[in-house]
Amino acid sequence: MSTQFFDTLWSSLPVPALVIDAQNAIAEINPAGEIFMNASAKSLRGAPVWDKLHVNAPLDEAVMRVRRDGSALFVNTVDVGSGEKPPVQCNVQLSAMVDRPDYILILMEPRQIAHKMGRDMQSKSAARSAIGMAEMLAHEIKNPLAGITGAAQLLSMNLSGDDIELTDLIVAESRRVVKLLEQVEQFGNLRPPMRRAVNLHDVLDRARKSAAVGFAAHMRIRENYDPSLPPTYADADQLLQVVQNLLKNAAQAADKSGGTIEIRTFYEMSLRVERPDGSRSAVPLQVEIIDDGPGLPDNLASEVFEPFVSGRDNGTGLGLALVSKIISEHDGWISVDSVPGRTVFRISLPVAPKDHEL
Repeated sequence: MSTQFFDTLWSSLPVPALVIDAQNAIAEINPAGEIFMNASAKSLRGAPVWDKLHVNAPLDEAVMRVRRDGSALFVNTVDVGSGEKPPVQCNVQLSAMVDRPDYILILMEPRQIAHKMGRDMQSKSAARSAIGMAEMLAHEIKNPLAGITGAAQLLSMNLSGDDIELTDLIVAESRRVVKLLEQVEQFGNLRPPMRRAVNLHDVLDRARKSAAVGFAAHMRIRENYDPSLPPTYADADQLLQVVQNLLKNAAQAADKSGGTIEIRTFYEMSLRVERPDGSRSAVPLQVEIIDDGPGLPDNLASEVFEPFVSGRDNGTGLGLALVSKIISEHDGWISVDSVPGRTVFRISLPVAPKDHEL
């Protein structure tokens, strides 16, 4: 096979990878490794690997053993950092190069990515399992509520004072429950996406303009776009619904004095998601909705995409479950990282196929 083929294979590896020479200096690093270490290959080549790669395990001893024995070695669940970014828990694989045994290939698989993808698949399954229950509840409850509302309105015609306040309360609460059930029906009856090539920034601009004059009027919305992003393959209306929901969550998380929401886009070629058939597909188009609110409660951070889980007293717990369902049906991935003062919802989407380009 040609050298070009192997160069393409090296660049396409979905996990950070680097090769070190006999002196443990970095000889080569792939694009995913550059992203992971937040540094260019040019600046890393020739540098002592342990000056640039910080691991809370004696990997220098592991490298010596691989050179001596000529066999691969696996080191699982270790913190790996570059000094430029916080450490990430990884599974690390080391292997001697066949034609150059003093050269060692190091592969780093961030466990965070695998964990979040697994959690996303669980959320998708939970969302589907809740659909039948949601539709049944909506159908069974809405009809009796209509009767209760009508009866309360009839009673109020012959009442006065405190009694009218009670019937008004019955009507108001019944209508509130009906609105909740309409959201449940929306969750259960979402049509399959009508996908085509979509410019992400067009969708984001529509969502931003709507938010700026409505629910996020008290917030400052900042854009940080990568203008070179290719189109994604999506249902524009459903994608708009996702972004509006995330912007509304960010606005509601802020106090009344406001705050800042950042909408960021960028390209990250290393991410893959697993499809139901076991194949893996690239999701390089990244959209982040970032707010400076108080963050998610610790007990909700891992369950925020589950149906009927909400951190707000009046929340239904369906908004983010619906978001997760839509993104999953677009062969994408959604995750959240949250600490006080910074919450990041990140959407990862595929690039539109060439026969569906704009």
